[in-house]
Amino acid sequence: MSIEKQQKKHSISAAKMNGIILRYIGLLFGTVIFIMPFLWMLRTALMQYHQIQITPIVWIPSPVEFKNFSEALSRMNFMLLLRNTLVITGFTIVGQILSCSIVAFGFARLKFPLRDFLFALLISTMMLPAMVTEIPRFILFRHFNWIDTFYPLIIPAFFSSPFFVFLLRQFFLTLPFSLDEAARIDGASTWRIFWQIILPLSKPVMATVVIFSFIWTWNDFWGPLIYLRSEDMQTLQLGLQVFQGVHQTETNLLMAASLVVIIPILAIYVFFQKYFTEGIVMSGMKS
Repeated sequence: MSIEKQQKKHSISAAKMNGIILRYIGLLFGTVIFIMPFLWMLRTALMQYHQIQITPIVWIPSPVEFKNFSEALSRMNFMLLLRNTLVITGFTIVGQILSCSIVAFGFARLKFPLRDFLFALLISTMMLPAMVTEIPRFILFRHFNWIDTFYPLIIPAFFSSPFFVFLLRQFFLTLPFSLDEAARIDGASTWRIFWQIILPLSKPVMATVVIFSFIWTWNDFWGPLIYLRSEDMQTLQLGLQVFQGVHQTETNLLMAASLVVIIPILAIYVFFQKYFTEGIVMSGMKS
């Protein structure tokens, strides 16, 4: 019997080991597939133009042309585009954090009539296609004389986003309600509970909101295309599109400019990855 048990244990451990190996092989294969476009972009950005046309394909640039980056950025007026994009992105993130956290706090920690119905109504607006509301929004912003300003791209963030409200509410529900009760016994107001207790404990989900908001605003092409008319008001995405139209054949410069534009997205995800994962997991624990 002991020999049979040992054989079973060995077979089970071997099966587990094979499963782990296959899992890692699959992850490695998926990683290679997803990282290949980025490596191809980096390789092209560091090449001379004539090397790109050579067959068979040259995989490693020789010599490495770092001047492609400076030349591409100087041609597309990068600093102006970066400033405009940072202004829009920064104010949008601040607006989303302030408005969504306040709304989510009300739905998660306060009791009032029709609370669940109003929350369901808010979430149902996520089913509306963006194109359905775009025309009324454009007419409204034109009435305010906000066309060719940053206001149409920033002000809506201060009226909350249903998706972020949902994420924040779900996270707030995981926090013990005994914290609120203890604070009220000590004389804390609702605002003080929100500001000094709930928000400091919500760093993971706040990081999630920051990452999503940053990526969506940084990559936004549709909004700036509709509302921004002047050349000095353009964002990086608009500038990159114009650059692509003018320098479409100069692939090395185009890849260099594209690489610089996506680096901040990669950087912010790397720095906030821990909080991002924790915020996503915790937001789905309680309904």
